[in-house]
Amino acid sequence: MSETLQTTDVAALDADLLAQTANAVREAGSALRERYGEAVRYQSREELMSALAVNDDTALGILRPRLTGLRPDAGWVEDELDGGALPPGEWWVVDPAEGNVNHLHALPEWAVTATLVRDNQPVLTVVHLPLTGETYTALTGAGAHVDGRPLNVSPTADLGLSIVATSQARPDEDEKVVRRVGSSITAMLFDALVVRTAVPATLHLVNVAAGRIDAFWQFAGARADLLPGALLVTEAGGRISDAQGRPWTPQSGSFLAAAPGIHAEAVATLSR
Repeated sequence: MSETLQTTDVAALDADLLAQTANAVREAGSALRERYGEAVRYQSREELMSALAVNDDTALGILRPRLTGLRPDAGWVEDELDGGALPPGEWWVVDPAEGNVNHLHALPEWAVTATLVRDNQPVLTVVHLPLTGETYTALTGAGAHVDGRPLNVSPTADLGLSIVATSQARPDEDEKVVRRVGSSITAMLFDALVVRTAVPATLHLVNVAAGRIDAFWQFAGARADLLPGALLVTEAGGRISDAQGRPWTPQSGSFLAAAPGIHAEAVATLSR
């Protein structure tokens, strides 16, 4: 079989896999939506972690058997705070309740995500927003879509006219990272039109891919936070790098996703 035919066959298989992955992610999202409503009250970190775990387990009870059935030999990553490179081969990187704390507080910014990583490169991703019913998908070389409609990043070429976003440092983050986050927000407040700060990262990144937000940056970060959005933004025509403009990998200490027209300006601002 020729290399061209082999490539075509793999692409067709991945497209079918993307569709099946989206079905599984939507099913998990429906289960979490049934649990969504009144804010969940907690009085200690232990109670908070227990409530978060219930949501995670609800979604994972659907996702893990479904996705493992699709790719039995693929590894599995579900720790939302894990970072760094993965071993060779295929891995499912899953966030069963991205923005879980928002779900507990009856806030609408949460999602379910699943990304297939092949030799440390995201191949396909699904981000489902159960409250709106939107499903964002991307497949390497085939573009990014929301409910089948193509996504394109913003055409803006002026950071001063741009809406940009970041998310806060994760709990127990190193003090230097926390201070770097704060100084970067201050720098962007001088240079950008509007600065949005909230969690989770993935929802900012789907907005970059859709052209609603012009750039997103983050320091540190985890695979499950960044891989889905990185593929969506790249396939929607955006630029991905670290905050200094160097190629981004899961080992990088920072992340930047931007419309091509303002990427260099954003790097300059974040590098101050």
